[in-house]
Order: sequence, then C-alpha cells, then structure tokens
Amino acid sequence: MSPKSWNPFVRHLTVPAGQVCVEHVDGAVRRLLEPGRYRRPRRATYTGVPTTEQLLTTATQRVPDADGVVVQATVTVRWRVVDAAVHVAAADEPTDLLYLAAQLAVRDVVGAATTDDLVRGRGPALDETALTEAARSRVADLGIEVRQVVLKDVVLPPEVREAYAAQLTARLQGQASLERARAEVASLRALANGARLLEEHPALARLRLVEAVPMGSSVRIEV
Repeated sequence: MSPKSWNPFVRHLTVPAGQVCVEHVDGAVRRLLEPGRYRRPRRATYTGVPTTEQLLTTATQRVPDADGVVVQATVTVRWRVVDAAVHVAAADEPTDLLYLAAQLAVRDVVGAATTDDLVRGRGPALDETALTEAARSRVADLGIEVRQVVLKDVVLPPEVREAYAAQLTARLQGQASLERARAEVASLRALANGARLLEEHPALARLRLVEAVPMGSSVRIEV
C-alpha cells in the first residue's frame, strides 16, 4: 500500500488506527503522529503510513532450478512498516522495491534447489528461513520488516510431472508386488508348519477332520 498524503487545507488531522502519520515542515520530518486527533501547524504536510501487517503475492515467474528445469514459482510475503519516516523517504513506491526483492529471493532459492527438492517441497535450499532472509536483506533500508516469505506455488513442466508420476507409480507397484510375495511366503510357511504338526500328532489330524465335516454327517475313523 502506498503512503497516503492528507489534504493540506484541513485545519485538524485525525490519524486512524493502524497508521502513523509522518509530519513534514518545510520539507523536513518534524514528528511521527500516532493514531489520534491533532491540530496542524502552517506549512505542515503529512503522509500516512499503514503499520498493520500486510501480504504481498508476486506474479508467477519462470525460474530455472539447479538442474536447469524451468519451473513457475509464486511467493507470498508477510511484512509491515517499522520505521515510517525511513519508509516514506526511501522511495516513491517502497512496495515496488519489496516486490522486486521477493522476486529476486525466489530466483536465489529456486535456483539453488534441485528438481527432486521442488517435487518433494523440501530441501536445504527451500528452507523457509533462507527464503525470508534472502528477501529481508534486500529491504533493510526501506523501514520494512519482512516477517515471512512462503513459497506458495511451484509448477513443474508437464513432461517432468509425468516422469515423476510414472516413477511414483512404478515404485508403488513394486512395493505392492513385494507385499504380495511376502504374504504368499508367510502363507506357505504357515501351511508347511501346519502339515508338519498334523503329521507329528495324528489325533490332532483326526480332530481337524471331524471339525471339517458338515453338521449331521457321520464319521468313521479306522485305526
């Protein structure tokens, strides 16, 4: 949000909540006015600056990662003004510089990340602190505090997404086959153990036979 200038013909000034007002007299900063009502002196001009936390989301930009794959990335910046006088004097549009800092931070961080890091959404280069510090260092002289920079969206090229999807499918199918093989081995082992047990204990074998016969049937066991 750009600083707001108050009408110079108004005799009183009311600073709303969530803002501070930078008072200039003869071009020099005289004081910072907190929310409240003030009588304005002659030759004074005022610029209102929001002090509440704000969000800035960059447009999608194309950035090559460490593997040379060009991805589309978007970030969101949480920020607020901490020094209104510096913020007003730093540039005509300080938020434009913040926007540029966020874009450069994306290039720094995504450019250091591998495609695997981007697919999994984690890795040393994608640490949120690294992204925040990359943006913060570029706006230290704007009276701005960058609280957090979040890599909001990363879109890989279609062919890369398809390749990773095929890789994931193959891995899951392999895991499923392995689990089926393990289940079959366990089943055969149980059958072998059961057969050995019945062979060693004939009475148990006859009992199992009786249990398997339908109700109402007669069983004759020859010894």
